[in-house]
Amino acid sequence: MANADIIYTPDPDTDSISSDVAEYNGILVSTQIPVRADGSLELGDIQTQCEATLQSLKVALEKAGSGMDRVLHLTIYLTDMADRAVFNEVYQRFFSRPWPVRAAVGVASLAFDGMRVEVTAMAAKR
Repeated sequence: MANADIIYTPDPDTDSISSDVAEYNGILVSTQIPVRADGSLELGDIQTQCEATLQSLKVALEKAGSGMDRVLHLTIYLTDMADRAVFNEVYQRFFSRPWPVRAAVGVASLAFDGMRVEVTAMAAKR
């Protein structure tokens, strides 16, 4: 896809078919899954998966010239909506007032067996 006004930052996983961040006119879009710092998938309990997912988002946004304090919108995908309370507890360690606009969506499954959370964020560039 060649668009001179859109910048794509590749996912560090060379097998990925998704960009890590896309930028348009100072707005960044990123989708993150629970990945450890070494690039391996985190499939532990929901709290550990939420922490890994939001940490991955933080790293991706900072590499793209933004940060968690610049997030405008967050969509949270959960395979069990009962996990929302745990996500919210972790979320409050990564974000503060004013809170981003957000939505939580219950889904039947995610890309990998055992994966329970994924997020998509829109953020402003610094």
